[in-house]
Amino acid sequence: MKASDIESLCTAKGMRMTEQRRTIARVLAESDDHPDVEELYRRCAKADDRISISTVYRTVKLFEDAGIIERHDFREGRARYEQLRESHHDHLIDLRSGEVIEFQSEEIERLQSEVARRLGYRLVDHRLELYAVPLDDGDKSP
Repeated sequence: MKASDIESLCTAKGMRMTEQRRTIARVLAESDDHPDVEELYRRCAKADDRISISTVYRTVKLFEDAGIIERHDFREGRARYEQLRESHHDHLIDLRSGEVIEFQSEEIERLQSEVARRLGYRLVDHRLELYAVPLDDGDKSP
């Protein structure tokens, strides 16, 4: 998605787009990671020092409720966000650095559908999060 896509989706859903909401939408769309609200606020404040953290919280909630962004809770006690995408992907979370790595695996997709079918279901959606430590991390506990 391009930076303007979040703005376009907001407009298409009839959302009033203030300049601050536009800034938040652009910063979110340009994020390659999965920022939490505080990190998003820091990035937005660089672009517009009049943005308050409460404005960012309200706007993120508005975008989430409208189905424009997705909330993730990667076991850290803080919600992180990303824009919804047309193509499905899963996440691997590095427990040491907190880095979130997006990946796609046709093999995993097939296996999940097969498991659901064996149990008498048709898979309609899923979310996969893998929590890992680097291979060179030894036997240290997470």
